Amino acid sequence: MKKIIILALVIGFTFSSCKKNETNFDATGTFEATETIISSEANGKIVALNILEGQNLEANQVIGAIDSLQLHLKKEQLLAQIKAILSKRPDAGKQIATLESQIATAKKEKTRFEKLVKAEAATTKQLDDIDAQIEMLSKQLEALQSSLSITTTGLQGETLPVFPQIAQLSDQLEKCKLVNPIKGTVLSKYAEKNEIAMQGKALYKIADLSNLTLRAYVTGVQLPTIKIGQEVKIFIDNGADKYKEMKGTITWISDKAEFTPKTIQTKEERANLVYALKINVANDGYLKIGMYGEVKF
Repeated sequence: MKKIIILALVIGFTFSSCKKNETNFDATGTFEATETIISSEANGKIVALNILEGQNLEANQVIGAIDSLQLHLKKEQLLAQIKAILSKRPDAGKQIATLESQIATAKKEKTRFEKLVKAEAATTKQLDDIDAQIEMLSKQLEALQSSLSITTTGLQGETLPVFPQIAQLSDQLEKCKLVNPIKGTVLSKYAEKNEIAMQGKALYKIADLSNLTLRAYVTGVQLPTIKIGQEVKIFIDNGADKYKEMKGTITWISDKAEFTPKTIQTKEERANLVYALKINVANDGYLKIGMYGEVKF
């Protein structure tokens, strides 16, 4: 009977030792992700916000819109203003064509009188008068071209301050489109359709959960045994006394020591200094933000 009891105690101790060794981890921490709060860049009524908590979104995916009617009307008004200003431009083509026609006619007359002068059928004074007429018309054409250019340039200058206003409105109209900036999963939704959005108002929170970061802590004694880029084993709870094993890579090790990050700790534990490290872990769907993870180096 004593042999049976001793044997049972040995088996129990062995089993207990094995179980203890299996759960003797080098570090413990919690999983976290880079969470981004997406805010409104425009003011107005939310006419659409097509997202749900837990929904996966792609980068640059249009998810809604803010009422932009007033901005559209303002832009149309400015475009009409430019059109009205430019409509005052003189018809330079017709005015120049009239003088050019007169000059062409005068040059033909000059050619004819040159022949007549050679034939002594006309006087040189008549030819000189035609030359003077051509010179006068040419100067009138030059003055007209200069005047038309100044008038046109002035009218175009009046439109210059309007174009930046149109560009500003176009930018505001683009910001009325609610576009998701990064790929990830919607963690929280803070606004609904028909609510009023203001610049800076939070609409939803998103994070990329395809890779999570396990923030764990090691002691100064363990520090020399780890390095950035090192692959480690990660264990998460998988039922009673069971663990799911995963792989991770150390991406950051703090160069400063800090107190043991525990909410409940003894005075002796508070005196212990540890170093934080981040371990990147590919998420196969089991990992959640805030979940505990164990590490073996």
